[in-house]
Amino acid sequence: MKYDDIVQKTIFWIENNLQEKISAKDISKVSGFSRYHFHRIFLSFTGMTFTNYIRMRRITKSANLLNNTNLKIIDIAFYYHFESQESFTRTFRKYYGLPPGRYRKLMKDIRKNKEVSSVGNEIKGWFLSGSNPYDYEMDVDHNHVYQGNVSAILQSKNSKKSNSFGTMMQQFNAKLYKNSRVKLSAFIKTESITESSGLWMRVDDKYEDILQFDNMSDRPIKGTNNWNIYSVVLDVPEESEVISFGILLNGPGKVWIDNIKFTKVNKNVPSTNMNQRKDLLDEPVNLSFED
Repeated sequence: MKYDDIVQKTIFWIENNLQEKISAKDISKVSGFSRYHFHRIFLSFTGMTFTNYIRMRRITKSANLLNNTNLKIIDIAFYYHFESQESFTRTFRKYYGLPPGRYRKLMKDIRKNKEVSSVGNEIKGWFLSGSNPYDYEMDVDHNHVYQGNVSAILQSKNSKKSNSFGTMMQQFNAKLYKNSRVKLSAFIKTESITESSGLWMRVDDKYEDILQFDNMSDRPIKGTNNWNIYSVVLDVPEESEVISFGILLNGPGKVWIDNIKFTKVNKNVPSTNMNQRKDLLDEPVNLSFED
């Protein structure tokens, strides 16, 4: 089993047990590794220890309850296994900069004003593309969040239409990543995807020829899935000019994305490039077609 699969399996279990008590022994049992070894694996994939991951996700889930319910703060604190309202408040302030009560009031005011002054579904830095982008829409979502206050959502506007795809994407200059192997990772959540979804990244030269490409077509995300981490890994050669990336949705469904990161990695991390050349033969073969 690859480390990617182990991390995804463990995150899947954590996401479904955030309201339960979770021990290091539980994590070791789910992952199949010792606490020390899995700590190193998990840290390399997510940038945080699994203990900090659990705490962050519980605080994010708590913020969602503060935004969307009238539950008492102390009840939310105990639901996610904080020892007291005071310890919950200290941790919440660390992540959000405000105590939970003040955060609840501020976010309700912000969302109320946003509903009045909404200008559509533009997201700074992102644009919508695809085979028929009018079949899709993108927006920010306050209700389904991996970390922080919002995530982005890409969804089909026609639940029955297939054979089309949409993507929310960006492009940027490749100069900072030239001669490096780059890992694009993100946390993704899906709902009712009948065809496929996934991260994608492409590296082009100045002639707009594709140098490297991966759209997770060999490991697609389908159906309904809770938040989990996914990645693509590509080399950025010296002649690279533009890096394009985004989240792809084929056919109907909804996909959320959050916490996107670009990381330079060493050559020990396998590339997911789909345009890898096959090894060339030393000389031509079977020229008479008799073999």
